[in-house]
Amino acid sequence: MYGTGSEPDPRFSLANERTYLAWVRTSLALFAAGVALEALEVPVAPGFRAGSAAVFVGLGFIAAVQSWVGWMRTERALREGRSLPGSSIGIVVVSGVAVGMLLLVAGMFV
Repeated sequence: MYGTGSEPDPRFSLANERTYLAWVRTSLALFAAGVALEALEVPVAPGFRAGSAAVFVGLGFIAAVQSWVGWMRTERALREGRSLPGSSIGIVVVSGVAVGMLLLVAGMFV
């Protein structure tokens, strides 16, 4: 990674690192949501609660992978003077959170 291209402006590398850390925080929050659903007494039907917890834990894993892959792609683009890549996983995370929340709401009324 660091052997390709030229050293970018430190401001851009540091901004890329902040984005990486934001994805890591998002990943941890999603993991925590999944674990909390199973660890706490939530008034939701057990099947819906387990399904929602699994969705959140899965999304936490996806966000953790995205943090690393996104950092690498952006750092490489900065070093090679190319256009920055867009986030390819954002819609997956947003859709997954919506599914997890719908499962929780549905489980409250079953």
